[in-house]
Amino acid sequence: MIDALIADLTGSFTVVPFSVAAARLILAAVLCGAIGLERETRHKPAGLRTHMLVGIAACLFTIVGQELASLEYGSDATIRVDPLRLIEAVTSGVAFLAAGIIFASGGKVRNITTGASMWLAGAVGLASGAGQGVLALTATLLIIAIVAVIGAVERRIGSKSQDLD
Repeated sequence: MIDALIADLTGSFTVVPFSVAAARLILAAVLCGAIGLERETRHKPAGLRTHMLVGIAACLFTIVGQELASLEYGSDATIRVDPLRLIEAVTSGVAFLAAGIIFASGGKVRNITTGASMWLAGAVGLASGAGQGVLALTATLLIIAIVAVIGAVERRIGSKSQDLD
């Protein structure tokens, strides 16, 4: 009975097999979790869970977009699939969330880096969903290096940008 239910739920995949989709979602969660963990250790308003959710959502939108593009909607002449719309939608949604954590206090703008890391978590999720795992991993390593290592350098030299973070 459970096997039949799983077959019903996963049998409708036409472009991305369920096992591949699950692996991509897990990859997005792990990579974006690594970004979020750095933010969490810095006690920022958007940390581990937020970054993981952003990445999983972006990944899921990508996979669903691939599946929807394979459905029959009419003749080939009337079908217009534009993957850039998917990217724009994810980017806009994540930017809205990121803008919500950026605020001004005492004449200083705060949490810009965390907002940017959320936006990048969306991009990592998109790359994961598109099957670009190596690209997503490379971007994650760069993001963590920039946020953690460059952030530590800024704090050490007393840069004003630490006030913006």
